[in-house]
Amino acid sequence: MLGTDGFQTAMANGVLRWYTGAQPANADQAATGTLLCEITESGGAFAHDSPTNGLNFDSPASGLISKATAEAWEGVGLAVGVAGWFRFCANPSDTGGVSTTLARIDGTLGKTGADLYVANVNIVVSSPQIVQQFDIGLPA
Repeated sequence: MLGTDGFQTAMANGVLRWYTGAQPANADQAATGTLLCEITESGGAFAHDSPTNGLNFDSPASGLISKATAEAWEGVGLAVGVAGWFRFCANPSDTGGVSTTLARIDGTLGKTGADLYVANVNIVVSSPQIVQQFDIGLPA
């Protein structure tokens, strides 16, 4: 089990991807649905195995680890569809297939009652998307 510092390090310089449909049974499974949006630092181009434009987390506080406050988590719509789930992928190369070794986090995405709240789940090509807050609860 990763401690809080291990989590922050393992997930450093990652990318947040939004998909249509229901999330897979767990983050080890292949991604399902249509890739609708890729969230990066300031919406910049992202490539696995490079820290450029990757997303980071601040140090944990009060049992939460949150998106780095100094970063602007942004992206644009890549396809048309209704966002239903997300996958945060760590920086090492991840093609979205089955893996029991890559660091990933999956969750639901929606306007209410979801793991990640968004202003609009109806994504269209080139529509700007912003993540204001992203918190993960960590056990003590």
